[in-house]
Amino acid sequence: MSHVLHYGSGVFEGIKCYKTETGRSIFRLKEHVNRLYESGKLYGMDIPFSKEKLINGCIDIIKLSETSDSYIRPIAFYGYDTLGVNPKNCPVNVAIATFYWGAYLGDGALDKGVRTTISPWKKFSVNSMPSIAKGSGHYLNSMLAVTDAKKRGFDEAILMNEDGYISEGSGQNIFIVKDGEIYTNDEKSSILLGITRDSLIQISSNIDIKVNIENLTTEMLINADEVFFSGTASEVTPVCSVDENVIGSGTPGEITMTLQDIYMNIVRGKNSSYSHWL
Repeated sequence: MSHVLHYGSGVFEGIKCYKTETGRSIFRLKEHVNRLYESGKLYGMDIPFSKEKLINGCIDIIKLSETSDSYIRPIAFYGYDTLGVNPKNCPVNVAIATFYWGAYLGDGALDKGVRTTISPWKKFSVNSMPSIAKGSGHYLNSMLAVTDAKKRGFDEAILMNEDGYISEGSGQNIFIVKDGEIYTNDEKSSILLGITRDSLIQISSNIDIKVNIENLTTEMLINADEVFFSGTASEVTPVCSVDENVIGSGTPGEITMTLQDIYMNIVRGKNSSYSHWL
């Protein structure tokens, strides 16, 4: 009878914890918890715990966990008071789970890349729901796209927005590489402002790779030298084809793999320049 079960009225986060030489470390925990509260605020949801309490909750559950690498899923949701669409006096419940989650897009995806398709399903408009919130109900849109892609033999879907521009994958942000520069979009394209996305933009800037923030077209995608997904679960995953169009050489590109290598060294505690993210 919880409101969330009937209407998807929850907000959540996906956070990764990695084994490092000095123990297990959670990647950008504070930023994830901040976004959880921001998502709740966009839906009028007053999370009844302090940010510090949730941060400590994520740390405590990792201490109890028996996995070396862990995925952490905090969720805040409307519980039971009414089954009316207006949650009125429904309590806001909070839970945190953790478990081992392997390669999100399949074994070998990080090394070989994935095959994608442009989804017939459009990403919901920013005028319909706030795409910058990580809302539970939002992912019905993603579910339609990815199940369609899987049925047609692809690894993942790419959604277009209502304006005809590229939005994102079913659960990932997207980057295009052309002539040594990176192109990606922003919230105007109905995307979630991913924390991995933000990390890669910062890393790229620090190694003198220019990042252009603009609308992305299908032509840019098809004619790219490289394309890659980013996300907490997907990390940095190369895209080797879109429908029947091979991207670049059809194998993971140099910039993609450079960023993947730097990112994985950061989360594994092997790059002291970014230790503040752990």
